[in-house]
Amino acid sequence: MLSWFKKKFTIKEDRPNEVALAPVQEKPAVRAGLAQRLRERLAKTRESLTARVDRLLLGRKVIDADLLNELEELLITADLGVATTRDLLDQARTMVARRELSDPAALKAVLQDAILAYLREAGQGAEMVQPATGPFVIMVVGVNGVGKTTTIGKIAHKFVQAGQKVLLVAADTFRAAAIEQLQVWGQRAGVTVVARQSGTDPSSVVYEAMEQAVVQGFDVVLVDTAGRLHTKVNLMEELKKVRRVMAKKLDGAPHEVLLVLDATTGQNSVSQMRLFHEAVGVTGLALTKLDGTARGGIVVNLSHEFHVPIRFIGIGEQTEDLRDFDPEEFITALFAGNGQVQAS
Repeated sequence: MLSWFKKKFTIKEDRPNEVALAPVQEKPAVRAGLAQRLRERLAKTRESLTARVDRLLLGRKVIDADLLNELEELLITADLGVATTRDLLDQARTMVARRELSDPAALKAVLQDAILAYLREAGQGAEMVQPATGPFVIMVVGVNGVGKTTTIGKIAHKFVQAGQKVLLVAADTFRAAAIEQLQVWGQRAGVTVVARQSGTDPSSVVYEAMEQAVVQGFDVVLVDTAGRLHTKVNLMEELKKVRRVMAKKLDGAPHEVLLVLDATTGQNSVSQMRLFHEAVGVTGLALTKLDGTARGGIVVNLSHEFHVPIRFIGIGEQTEDLRDFDPEEFITALFAGNGQVQAS
């Protein structure tokens, strides 16, 4: 399945108000370079997960309880989470019991296939689809420090590259720095930014922005929201209000609620996901800072536990380092040296 930003926009001749998404083919050399960059940036996670699995299995003759117990501990410490790890090992135990698996060396391939299945399942039938009329509205949420505003700026750049007219909305009005940062990213991407002075009611900013987006014919609206501690009840109530205002002003909005998570926080991302999901119904994830952590296994855990698609992963500071998430590409990079993952 091609991810949303690997497609270009074309207008259907028979239905001019609808947007059709046609694949864009990348040059093989460019594709190979991007794949190599991803492998390099996932080196710490690969060492904490697949390299340790290799060392565990080296020289083992049988798959016994001791081996599976050691593997369980390894996967949990690699941030795959307890429930996900147990599910993976239950699959392995079933295969052993059915005599479908006996060689320890084959366990890595079993894990690889099962993890890929989790990632594919989470993204199944959950593509970002632009509405037939009116702007496509993305509400971006997440705690302070995860790279939320930076991620918005990079996403805006992707839309601009796809030929879309983009509006950024500075609805994090509690921090003047957040407003200024979004304005800087707006200048970089060459897009309009709706901003008011610090302390303004976020809902009023969003209401005005929705009106402007419709009247001026914007294709995409990206809304930056406040990111104070996710345990604060008042913040969650505020986010609910912002969402209601969007829906009242524009039918169906927001069309995407994108939660930005810092991959370096590991299992703390799970609690953030749970609270934001309960409050505003998260429909997509962006995981930042995967290049600087050994905790990339959290990608697997989030996909398996919440069945919410991962839209983007951040593997560096450059604009192009916010990558569209592709399960096959990710698993190939994570299990580098094991050959290419075949799409089914």
